[in-house]
Amino acid sequence: MQKYDKSIFKETPINSDYKTEMITKLIIYSIIFSLRSNTNDTTMSHQCNIQSTFSVDKINIFAMQRHLLLLLIFDILMKILVVDDELDICELLQYNLETEGYEVVTANSAEEALALPLNEYALILLDVMMGEMSGFQMARKLKEDPSTSHIPIIFITALDDEDNTVKGLNIGADDYIDKPLSMKEVKARVRVVLRRTTIPLILKERKTKNIICYEGITLNQNAKAVTIDGEELTLTKLEYELLSLLLQNPGKVFSREDILTHCWPQDVYVLDRTVDVNITRLRKKIGHYGKQIKTRIGYGYCFEK
Repeated sequence: MQKYDKSIFKETPINSDYKTEMITKLIIYSIIFSLRSNTNDTTMSHQCNIQSTFSVDKINIFAMQRHLLLLLIFDILMKILVVDDELDICELLQYNLETEGYEVVTANSAEEALALPLNEYALILLDVMMGEMSGFQMARKLKEDPSTSHIPIIFITALDDEDNTVKGLNIGADDYIDKPLSMKEVKARVRVVLRRTTIPLILKERKTKNIICYEGITLNQNAKAVTIDGEELTLTKLEYELLSLLLQNPGKVFSREDILTHCWPQDVYVLDRTVDVNITRLRKKIGHYGKQIKTRIGYGYCFEK
């Protein structure tokens, strides 16, 4: 059995206060980045009076670069399961991954791991060679179960031959790490796999929930509700239908006739000018996002990202 000197790999652990500090710093950096990227001097001075009092309420926090926040939150809050029959390796991995801020649970056999609520985990680090049930067998069970088939798996193994690598990848492994372990490599591979697999799941979930977003605008088609920078917006039915049509089709130009067909009842007679009036009202209600609704003279209107 391979023994590891754990002192080689240990780093200063991240406590809860440090996690909070990391999140706070990223929020501040994201706000600054968002303001620099998405506002000009006029809108910046309108949103935040820099020369006087700094007010977080005046900053478009929800328009910051969300992907940066997501990546940090993934790194800090993700729950990882380590399955290995070598206690030293479990302890090493748990300690070092926890220094990165992950929540880590260990199991010393596939049977012990399968008794856990596996769908709570964002990633499984799985040893190949274990007791009665191998890592390959456990992975196959997970991939055959619809409730756990989405969980990414990184195999950890001393079997560095090509056939075993191919076998693991064919089962559905997301990555392979050879023993003896390099903690820097483990952390890097864990981070890459989580980012590659978790963001698409969140986007898929958002899509299945019929939620449409653009920066600080969130339109919930199920609830027929709209929020702007986190605050609920009161819209008429026509205004909601107009915004929904434009957000679902960014860049597509709709003529007045198209808009009337999609948003107005068929048995109601309205003039083309009515569309213009409602577009003007909608622009005012969605604040600085109103400038994203563009007029294409002679053609109609579109929502431009």
